[in-house]
Amino acid sequence: MTNTDTSVQAVAALAQQSLDPKRVEPGNVYVVATADGDVRQIDLTGPQYTGKLARKTGRFVVRDAASFLAYWTKHHDTASEVYADVEQLSITAVLDAHAADEPGFAEHRLMLALRRTKAWQEWLDLDGKLVDQDRFANFLEDHLPNLVEPDAATMLEIAQSIKATTKADFQSSSRLQSGERKFAYVEDTKATAGPKGDLSIPEVFRIAVPPFEGADAYSMTARFKYRLNGGQLALGFKLEQPEERAKAAFADVLTAIAEGITVPVLNGAPA
Repeated sequence: MTNTDTSVQAVAALAQQSLDPKRVEPGNVYVVATADGDVRQIDLTGPQYTGKLARKTGRFVVRDAASFLAYWTKHHDTASEVYADVEQLSITAVLDAHAADEPGFAEHRLMLALRRTKAWQEWLDLDGKLVDQDRFANFLEDHLPNLVEPDAATMLEIAQSIKATTKADFQSSSRLQSGERKFAYVEDTKATAGPKGDLSIPEVFRIAVPPFEGADAYSMTARFKYRLNGGQLALGFKLEQPEERAKAAFADVLTAIAEGITVPVLNGAPA
């Protein structure tokens, strides 16, 4: 390289450095020459420059049908899809799904994740278990609003009777024509000739509990269970198909959503 070429490059570099700054507009891509003769690309199309996102993205979770429909109404388009997964008790909307003639990003999703109520979970936790009289009686008292048949007042009396005989010696059990189970006991566990009595409990009772927050209460049969062991009485219940009741509640939620949207609900889950 000659001295003349070197001088020309030096002058060009000085000329580039001496250019006055120019205003550029956000939302555009610029190509500029640098002082060392290179070319640099400046991208001002990002949201940090324009203040706007290129597209809607994110995964949003709601807890009831009304919230799902509110979000759907605001954000869906003609390509949006809805999936229902009965096993997972969930409903998912892909709001930016693929259209028939062009692909979508599938990065904007809405999910209905139903949350079990505290009462429903507590009934499930004791389902099929046998516990001592005091715990069983306290459970009935704590869940009186869920008791349908016999009514809450009758079940409260039963709970109080169970508590009153926690120190009794239970000797036998028999089934009455009324459908109740009668337990014969002696109050004084140290003297078999002490005061005697009977404790009667229905073999079957019905409860009504909302499986999910925001859902209606669903009726369910509970079959009374017991065990006599050395004069001690253990009590419990067995619920009739609680998971089927949960699925029925989910089906009602799904129906409410299906009636509020204009696309078919697909069976399954999006990838």
